[in-house]
Amino acid sequence: MKFKIKTPPEFSYDYSLAFLQRSPKEILHVVNEGVVRKLIKIENTPIVFAVAEGEQSLDVEILTPGASPDQAEYVRTYVNEWFDLDTDLKPFYMLAKKDEVLRSIVKKFHGYRIMGQPDLFESLIWAVLGQQINVPFAYSIKQRFVERYGERHEHDGHAYYLFPTPERVAGINPEELIPLQFSRQKSAYTIGIAKAFVDKHVSRQMFHGRPLAEAKEELMKLKGIGNWTANYALMRTFRYPDAFPLEDVALHKALRIQMNMRNKPTLERVKKIFRKYKGWEAYATLYLWKSL
Repeated sequence: MKFKIKTPPEFSYDYSLAFLQRSPKEILHVVNEGVVRKLIKIENTPIVFAVAEGEQSLDVEILTPGASPDQAEYVRTYVNEWFDLDTDLKPFYMLAKKDEVLRSIVKKFHGYRIMGQPDLFESLIWAVLGQQINVPFAYSIKQRFVERYGERHEHDGHAYYLFPTPERVAGINPEELIPLQFSRQKSAYTIGIAKAFVDKHVSRQMFHGRPLAEAKEELMKLKGIGNWTANYALMRTFRYPDAFPLEDVALHKALRIQMNMRNKPTLERVKKIFRKYKGWEAYATLYLWKSL
């Protein structure tokens, strides 16, 4: 089954693809010759689909035989959200065009969007794994974690994986994660977050339509979820345009370089700089990250 999803003029498939290929240890999708293949589960049915660039569109093919129209619609919605196609970037580009810091970055990386993580549980655990370590090491840990606790499905001679479910993770003994190079603290956080999902203290549905401050406050009730982690998850999963990971080290580095600062900026200085990006903090952060 094949279908097309129209893309906005301010969209770059190449930059999306570059993000998806940023680690050879990424295990939750496969990129080959410009085509992305991914496994998701729709009401207990594993579905593998492929995404490629079309003529002002994303060309989607469901590779699992016998997919229903409802499953195809689910995949359409998932891809649309995953590639951030609904965000109107025109207002952000108008703002950036007048800004000396963002102007050249936005021009260079026109069409770059927030590649999402539609699964809130995955988004939170990935953010926890990435705390205070470099990105390659975080991907190594995620690969081991997914291979051991996620579901594996074969399709056309290739193995595809699903991120571990909260139910599976909630039953893990924290000691089991230590050999995967989780710290004891991250082991406890990961299992605690999983239990919060299982016990219905947190779910993706409970955040729909809530203001950023309220959503962030709710997430930060979870042990291991601080301001940076909450903002990152809200940025990647719900596309809050004003989500702002203030403490992010890479953001500070990008600002220092772009503004020719002698030293990295203080948090107060970062707040002051970002006042002019109000309402678009997440996208300003995204482009500053990309500048590195």
